[in-house]
Amino acid sequence: MMKTKLQLTALLAISLLSACSGGKNESATATDNKVEEKPKVKLALVTERPVDQTQEYTATVEAEATNNIAPSSPVRINTIFVEVGDRVSKGQKLVQMDAANLIQLKLQLDNQQTEFSRIDELYKVGGVSKSEWEASKMTLDIRETSYKNMLENTALLSPINGIVTARNYDNGDMYSGAVPVLTIEQIMPVKLMINVSEGYFTQIKKGQSVKIKLDVYGDEDFEGTVNIVYPTINPVTRTFPVEIRLANTDMRVRPGMFARVTVNFGTIDHVVVPDLSVEKQPGSGERYVFIYQDGKVYRKVVELGRRMGNEYELISGVENNSQVVVAGQSRLANETEVEVER
Repeated sequence: MMKTKLQLTALLAISLLSACSGGKNESATATDNKVEEKPKVKLALVTERPVDQTQEYTATVEAEATNNIAPSSPVRINTIFVEVGDRVSKGQKLVQMDAANLIQLKLQLDNQQTEFSRIDELYKVGGVSKSEWEASKMTLDIRETSYKNMLENTALLSPINGIVTARNYDNGDMYSGAVPVLTIEQIMPVKLMINVSEGYFTQIKKGQSVKIKLDVYGDEDFEGTVNIVYPTINPVTRTFPVEIRLANTDMRVRPGMFARVTVNFGTIDHVVVPDLSVEKQPGSGERYVFIYQDGKVYRKVVELGRRMGNEYELISGVENNSQVVVAGQSRLANETEVEVER
């Protein structure tokens, strides 16, 4: 009986040892298989194609011209004929100032014209010297100039076609000279000033068409043209000013509006990749992609250009006809062997 129990105990120990040994082997085999499994990736073939070289600039709409309407010296305002928001035409009478000084100058002018006529007749018959004639003529010229100047400063006319954007006085006020009586702005056309990087200096020309969007009008496009390309580069910012003109024939665009100007500098052949292939290095602005070659992937730092929907233009980093990884990047490092999913 004792012998039988010993035999059973020995058999049980052997079974336990075998079970433990078998479990370890199976675990090791599973671990080995896991280490040997290659990351699976999906690829996309990328090629060069012409890409529009566009740049967007922000700007504030400005009037083509701004005129402050005011007399040359303090005087009482009789009548202002326009209100803020009124359209005015060139030569239109806007303000009538007090005419007392004008009337006085007119009397002086009339008297001098009479006096000169008398001197002129005497000069013709030798009754006065040439110097007396010249002195009288000079006085008449001065009176005429003074009268003309006073006339311009009594009846104030608009020098441009535009719109009244400010009225700072009321009828009967004394013009003090601190601010103009009215401000007139020409808003047909309007202009926008942008600062362009010097690298584009030879690529932007007068008359070139540009696209303009105004925040107030959403995605609606307006067409403008390059009106002035300034000839000097700012040595601090490495930019040069460019004036854009917008016809604004319907006068929907007003000074002060915020605008975005898009300028097309032509096309360049660049590699274009899906946005899913572009990764960002944490903690920095570095961007990179993985390209596939002969069973391995290689990490390539890239310089991004334009984003076009779900694609990126690459300025550098990837050659034409490369295969880039678009899925499975999380387990990849440089020169990782991978399995390609079809």
